[in-house]
Amino acid sequence: MLRVHVLIVEDERRLAEALGQIMKSQKYHVDIVHNGADGLEYALNEQYDVIILDVMLPKLDGFEVVRRLRERKDATPVLLLTARDDIPDKVQGLDCGADDYMTKPFSPEELLARTRALSRRQGEVVLDKLEFSDLTLHLSSNTLQCGAKSIHVGFKEFEVLKILIANAQTITTKEQLISKVWGADSDAEDNNVEAYISFLRKKFFYLGSGVGVETVRKVGYRLEKQKT
Repeated sequence: MLRVHVLIVEDERRLAEALGQIMKSQKYHVDIVHNGADGLEYALNEQYDVIILDVMLPKLDGFEVVRRLRERKDATPVLLLTARDDIPDKVQGLDCGADDYMTKPFSPEELLARTRALSRRQGEVVLDKLEFSDLTLHLSSNTLQCGAKSIHVGFKEFEVLKILIANAQTITTKEQLISKVWGADSDAEDNNVEAYISFLRKKFFYLGSGVGVETVRKVGYRLEKQKT
């Protein structure tokens, strides 16, 4: 069974954490960001089943985030949250491409019910694996496979590798990895990232993979097919 992956974009931090706990109580995997620009970046670079998106956000409001997602042909279901109950606002949100709309305050039970309904709509496009060259990362079991050989990947290794594979054509910076894996407010530093990159390289070697993690000096990392 696949884990439901939810992105919460909410600038009220206490509410965002409360929403996160509600989702985690159902064993959902949750990412939380606090402004529209970060929300758009996460949504475009990760595979989510549902995006829970506040309307009134710094940097980009919820309407603009949805509009830009749909412009890029991203069909991830979006549930808009707002303190405003005006019909024109609801119409604007739905016209931008949102799938559902909830007015604050709301009950946890209703939020979960709507999230379940939206995640079912996404079922036909949810991926169970990510692939790069001879590597396959199985998302439901946290295992990395190369040919007939496989190995379990720890949580942070899994998150780092998932980002690297999803962005295989671009360079991922250490700052991006820290923000997405450890959290923007964490005390993680560059050496934390370097340690997990080292762990992944050892796993690639153990599996006999032809994939390496290239270090782009003073920029970040990207996966590469090593020359034989």
